[in-house]
Amino acid sequence: MTNVDASAVMANFLSWPSQLFDAAQQWLFEAVVQPGLFSLGLANVLEDGYDATGWLLVGLLQLLVMVVVIKPLERWRPVEPVRDRAAVRVDVIYTLVHRLGLFRLVLFFTATPLCDALFGSLRAHGWHGVQLDALLPGVTDRPLASLLLYLLAFDFIDYWIHRGQHRFGWWWRLHSLHHSQRQMTMWSDSRNHLLDDLLRDIIIVVVAQCIGVAPGQFVAIVALTQLSENLHHANLRLWFGRIGERLWVSPRFHRLHHAIGIGYESQPARRPGAAVLGGHNFGVLLPWWDMLFGTANFELRYEPTGVRDQVEPGPDGLVRDYGRGFWAQQWRGLQRLVGRG
Repeated sequence: MTNVDASAVMANFLSWPSQLFDAAQQWLFEAVVQPGLFSLGLANVLEDGYDATGWLLVGLLQLLVMVVVIKPLERWRPVEPVRDRAAVRVDVIYTLVHRLGLFRLVLFFTATPLCDALFGSLRAHGWHGVQLDALLPGVTDRPLASLLLYLLAFDFIDYWIHRGQHRFGWWWRLHSLHHSQRQMTMWSDSRNHLLDDLLRDIIIVVVAQCIGVAPGQFVAIVALTQLSENLHHANLRLWFGRIGERLWVSPRFHRLHHAIGIGYESQPARRPGAAVLGGHNFGVLLPWWDMLFGTANFELRYEPTGVRDQVEPGPDGLVRDYGRGFWAQQWRGLQRLVGRG
């Protein structure tokens, strides 16, 4: 088989899932979303509605994989018994808010118009960014190579966003909500303060505009990243072996990032409740960045998760309450942000 024939076979192999997804998106849009938009008098946003249908379909497929694949793994080898099911149910709400498009709906009415106006103005003045895969010879014509290049780029950005969430006190006061789950499961990935998510998504969108990722590639990267993170947060006693641990983030690797007093502190606190911001294992998909920048911890341990000030009195002599319900957690995050919680 010639090189041309091999490339054609690979292109056809990679295209059929995309074609199947496009057909499903078209059906869902025409059967459900489009009639709904017409009935609400929103025919002017049909194009955006079609894009939203794609994200909804991705979310539904992710939920299916979580329930069919990851959940049985949790039952097979759990790290700990699930004792606080109410806390897990709140994490389910976070997941549904994100995977069914409710958070993206908020973005559509808030951040998206601002980003569109900003980049529209830049393009009008002659700025068009760069196309990352065009910088390397031959990558543009190879869909898989292009996808892997952008996956690598976004994972690098995610690593530094995560470092920032643990480095800056104001950002940690929002991000600490994610770490406050002491009953970690596959649903815990989306347990974030909405402002934290908003800030991260704005950064990712800006980067996507700057490096020229195609919309279809961007959706695939987001879907793969989110599913992998669901596995990383699972209540699952699993590691990938000495070599595998250094190729892809495992549930063990990421659980250590959530461990009390280990994953979010650079060194043991000098006094109870005085966390030294920093930590280990910030990689989202790849542990390579942690290895490169000296933040990797490959100890084979499965520690309790949470934040130190949940279990030890802080400098004020109090143990912090991060809230039990969705809105309580969001409100307490705002209080922490302004120094009142």
